[in-house]
Amino acid sequence: MGIFLMVHMFINSLATLGQGDFNRGVSLLHSIPYLWFLELVVIFIPILYHALYGIWIVYLTRNNLENYRYFRNWLFYLQRVSALITMLFVTWHVVVLRFSEGLINRNMDFEFVSTALNQPLILILYLFGLLASFGHFANGLWSFLVSWGVTVGEQAQRTAAYACFAVFVILTAVGINALLAFI
Repeated sequence: MGIFLMVHMFINSLATLGQGDFNRGVSLLHSIPYLWFLELVVIFIPILYHALYGIWIVYLTRNNLENYRYFRNWLFYLQRVSALITMLFVTWHVVVLRFSEGLINRNMDFEFVSTALNQPLILILYLFGLLASFGHFANGLWSFLVSWGVTVGEQAQRTAAYACFAVFVILTAVGINALLAFI
C-alpha cells in the first residue's frame, strides 16, 4: 500500500508539468489492460483488509496518554487518529474521483480536479487528508520496521525514525506541490 501511495502521488505530481502531461498520465494509467482486476487485487482488497483490521485495532487499543506522555506514546495514539481520518478521506476520494466517473459521465481530467480543488473546503479537506495519510504511512512504516525486527536496538530505531520522517516530509512536499498545480 505504501508503494501505491508513493506512485499515486508521483503520478498526480504530473500536474506540475501542466494540464496536457497530467491528462496523458491519467490516460496512460486508465489504458492498462485488466486495470479493474489490478485495482481490485492489488489496491482495493489490501486497503479494505488494512482498514477493517485497523478498525479492530482501534477498538481494542487502550490509550494511556494521561499516564505516559512520551513522544512514542503520542505517535501510537496519533497512528489511530490518522487511521480514522485516512480511512474517511480515502473513501471519499475514491467515491468522488474514481467511481463517480461513470455516474456523472465525465472524465477525471485536469479540469475536473482543478475545478474541485479551487473550492476552499475541498482544498482544505485534501490538505488534511494528505497529511493524515502521509503521517499514518510514515509512522506505520516505522512501527512495521520495529515490530518485525528489522530495526533492532535504539540506534537503528532512531535512524529509522529519521528516515520515516524524511519519507513524510518528501511525500508532503510532493502532495502539496501537486495540489497547488491544480490551483
